[in-house]
Amino acid sequence: MAIQFDLNDLQAFRTVAELQNFRRAAEAVHISQPAFSRRIEKLEQALGVRLLERTTRKVTLTAVGREFARSVAQWLDELDGTLLALRGIAPTRMGEVTVACVPSTVYYYLSQVIRRYRETYPKIRVRVLDAGANEVLAAVAGGQADFGLNFIGSQEPEIDFQPLVEERFVAACRRDHPLARRRRVTWRELGEHEFITVSKESGNRLLLDQALAGVPGRPEAVYEAQHVTTLLGLVEAGLGVAAVPSMAMPGRDHPLLVSIPLEEPTVTRHVGLIRRRGRALTPAAQQLFDFFADIPPTGAAPKPKRARRSG
Repeated sequence: MAIQFDLNDLQAFRTVAELQNFRRAAEAVHISQPAFSRRIEKLEQALGVRLLERTTRKVTLTAVGREFARSVAQWLDELDGTLLALRGIAPTRMGEVTVACVPSTVYYYLSQVIRRYRETYPKIRVRVLDAGANEVLAAVAGGQADFGLNFIGSQEPEIDFQPLVEERFVAACRRDHPLARRRRVTWRELGEHEFITVSKESGNRLLLDQALAGVPGRPEAVYEAQHVTTLLGLVEAGLGVAAVPSMAMPGRDHPLLVSIPLEEPTVTRHVGLIRRRGRALTPAAQQLFDFFADIPPTGAAPKPKRARRSG
C-alpha cells in the first residue's frame, strides 16, 4: 500500500504530541489550526488508527499514539542528524537526548560528563531521568530513555550492558566523626554507630543484603531513605554514618564528608551503560554515549569498553 502521508505530517504529529495543544502546535509549525488539524487527520487516516483523543480543552495520546510518538521522534532525530552530518555542521546540531541513571551516579559523575558534552554540542538538550535501578532498566527497555547508567541489566536478553567501572562501597561520615581518621573500617565497626541505609526498594539495598548475608555484627539501621543522595544529606546533618558506593561521594576537599574503605567483606558493584539490544541510537545520543565511555568515573577501576551479555 502506498504511503499517504509525508514528513510534514510526521513533524506536525510530533509537535502536538509534545505540546498536547492544537493551537500552540499549529503556531509552532507556522500554519493555521485548521490546516494543522487536516495534517493530523490525514496521518490517522493513512495509518488506520486513532493517535490522539481530542476534547475542547485537552489533547491526549492514545496507547498507539504514545508508541508511535516515540518512533516518530527517533526517526526525525536520526534524519536530522544525518542531514546535518552530511552538511558538515554537526557541532551546531539541535535535538534532545534522554539518559536514565541511578541517583548515586548523578552528582559527581554524570554532571561532569554532561558539562563536557554541552561544551561540544551546546544546542542539544539533555533530559536526565534519575530513578531506582529497576526503573532505569525499564525506561531503557521501554524506549523512554535513549540509554542508561546502571548497575543492573547485564542479565537482560534485550539489553546491552557496557561496563564502565567496578566500585566499592565505602563508609560515609562527617569529618568530625570518630571514624573519620580511620584508614579502613569493618562492617562490624560501622554497626557500632548510628547507621543510615537505603530502603528495601533500592537496588543497592538488595546488593548489600546479599553480600552481607551471614556477616556477624552487620549494621542495623536507625534511619532509612530511598536514595543514596538522601543518605548523604542525613550524614551531613550529623545523624549517623552510611555505606554508599564510592561514586556517590564527593572529592577529598569536601568540607563536611569523608569516605573510608569498608572491609570484611569488601562489597563492590559494576556500573555500566545500558541500551536496547539491536536498536541504533540517534547521532546525538550516540555521541553522549561515547562521552560516558571515554570519561570513566574517578576513584574506580575502569572496565573494558565492550558490550557483553552475562548469564
